[in-house]
This record gives sequence, C-alpha cells and structure tokens, in this order.
Amino acid sequence: MSQDFRISVNGETKAVRVDPDTPLLYVLKNELELKGPRFGCGLAQCGSCSVLVDGVEIRSCVTPIGDIGARKITTLEGLAGLYAEQKKLPTKPALHPLQQAFIDEQSMHCGYCYNGMTVKGAELLSQNTKPSDAQIRAHMDGHLCRCGTYPRVMKAIKLAANRMSGGKL
Repeated sequence: MSQDFRISVNGETKAVRVDPDTPLLYVLKNELELKGPRFGCGLAQCGSCSVLVDGVEIRSCVTPIGDIGARKITTLEGLAGLYAEQKKLPTKPALHPLQQAFIDEQSMHCGYCYNGMTVKGAELLSQNTKPSDAQIRAHMDGHLCRCGTYPRVMKAIKLAANRMSGGKL
C-alpha cells in the first residue's frame, strides 16, 4: 500500500507516494527522474545504482525507500553540492573534482559504471584526501566496469585527490 514519504535528495526535500518496499533506485529514477543512478544487476553486486546516504555509499537497487527515513541522499547529480558543503565553499562548482577528473582522464566508455565509480570514489576522497593505490583498489572493490577502464578510473581518482589537496597535475 502506498505511503507518503518526504526524502532529502541532493539538498532538497522531495515528496513521493510509493509503497515502502519500493527500491530507492526506482523512486530516484521513476518518481524524481534523476539520471545518475542506474539499474545494473538489481542484486547490489555491480554498483551502478550507488548513491550516498549520509555520506556513505549504499546500493539503491536493494534499499527500500521505507528504510531511508530522514537521512540525506546524494546522487551523482548532487556530488558537486555535497563537495561544496564539505569544503565550506562559497559557491558550488559545476562538477565535483572527481567528475572533472573522469572527463580529463577519459575514464568513461559505455557509462555503465560511471555513476557507481564516481559516487564510491567521492566517498573515498571525502574520507582520505591522499589514498594509496592499494587503498583505492580496496575501496572500489565491488564496482564493476564492463569495458575494463579500471586503470583510467584509478588515474582519475588519483588526479582528483591531487587537485583536492592543492596539487597541480
């Protein structure tokens, strides 16, 4: 039976009426028409549906909307705003530094993994501004890329980390 929910998505409160067991992914895509989170496997194994909930990555394809409550959801579309909030910037940049690094390193190919890789990478960089290669690999484990662009994803994360910590690369 449908219920009314008020959820915080990318800094805005949204009202939706859905069954509490509806996966968060379906609410984000179908009700709120967000394009970032993607349906991949539907089993929380690929990461393409990843979003941040209170800054922690979850798989939205298996998370019921009824489990979200008052927590803050950040999708790919909201990463720049979250970054500005975390860094207390006076204005929101057009893109999160990792999104720009993905473009600069041409890390995307088909786009299947882009959402999950970027969300998970942004989570890492919010916790560790200078991750080692081993830390990046461990943190990104469980995110699948159909095209095998893992080396470019690694380069993008390192580039963003460098830029975020004041480096010039």
